[in-house]
Amino acid sequence: MTKPSTSAESFDHITTASQLGRLVDRLATQPFLAFDTEFVSEHTYRSQLCLIQVAAPGVLAVIDTLTVTELDPFWRLLTDEARTTIVHAGREEMGFILQAIGERPANLFDVQLAAGLVDHDYPAGYAALVRRLLNVQTNKGETRTDWRRRPLSDAQLDYALDDVRYLERMWRKLQTKLEATGRTAWMEAEMATWQDDVAESFTRKRWRRVSGLSGLSRRELAVARELWHWRDSVAEQRDMPPKRVLRDDLLVELCKRRSADPQQISAIRGMQRSDLRHILPGLADAIERGLSLPDDECPGGEKHRAPPSHVAVLGQFMATAVAGMCRQMKIAPALVGTASDMRDLLAWKLGFGEEGEPSPLLATGWRREVVGELIDDLLSGKAALRVGDLSSSDPLVIDRG
Repeated sequence: MTKPSTSAESFDHITTASQLGRLVDRLATQPFLAFDTEFVSEHTYRSQLCLIQVAAPGVLAVIDTLTVTELDPFWRLLTDEARTTIVHAGREEMGFILQAIGERPANLFDVQLAAGLVDHDYPAGYAALVRRLLNVQTNKGETRTDWRRRPLSDAQLDYALDDVRYLERMWRKLQTKLEATGRTAWMEAEMATWQDDVAESFTRKRWRRVSGLSGLSRRELAVARELWHWRDSVAEQRDMPPKRVLRDDLLVELCKRRSADPQQISAIRGMQRSDLRHILPGLADAIERGLSLPDDECPGGEKHRAPPSHVAVLGQFMATAVAGMCRQMKIAPALVGTASDMRDLLAWKLGFGEEGEPSPLLATGWRREVVGELIDDLLSGKAALRVGDLSSSDPLVIDRG
């Protein structure tokens, strides 16, 4: 069924498997497509996909994923080597593909990443990129839409379609800029690394992201890891966000108490809950596993030769100067690296790294071209830092001989 949008365009509203099949057949003839999703993430273990928006030459469509649930034919379109897939900040989009078919898009182009390589803002929001690259104002309504509710209004659908209407034009413009600056290979390398990182984030157990772990002993970290795995398993079984099973602050407090005694667990403020007797056995078992783990298997025992404090100061100073240089080169400093990355690079170059550790971020790939060689010159005296125009937003100047 085709509906008119408020922007006077027409689009296909896909609500049945047969409609999806016809859409896939049309898209299969195209060398590229752009897509985006609408989802809700605060109520379930994994984000709940509610809508897919698609744009390609002669195609503008919305797939209602609450009524069309068998989406593999669409996902497999994206794995074709002959097709480019265009997204903006496509982490969740890639996650949906991985969860559905366990494969990656063959040729993925993220306009947010590309913009960071040819401009000085990263990460830039979709509306900001459309405005900067195309001088177009996007639809700002419906930002609080509950995408699970049906029927969706024309205004909601038009808002969703705005997220793909301009992706092709931005892709072409950014490709031209990448080619003009000789950074096409940088983009290809960055997309490959980015996809590796995203894929790993959907499979790796990220227990160290629990808020409040700093300062815990190795034994307490062992308890935290076991509690994290227990919480994640319960959340997946119940299809709910993990923090609804056990908040981070309560998880950390249980680590500090170092007790698997059910009475002591239930006495903690915040643990007076209606389902406590159901979760208490598993929770206590997780704590006990952490407490009984052999000392040499507890996390956090890695030994590193800490660099002297002046390396951190020098890293911050150099990071500020390099950020100014990046802006002059029209590369987003935040995409190149952080002050912490600079400290890691300096520590590594000054011999404070561990044998066998991977090279720091700024010493690899295109970042080495931008930063690594410059740092070599600064450390050897072939380049120097000085204070330039104090009224400038980047007063630190790098002089190279």
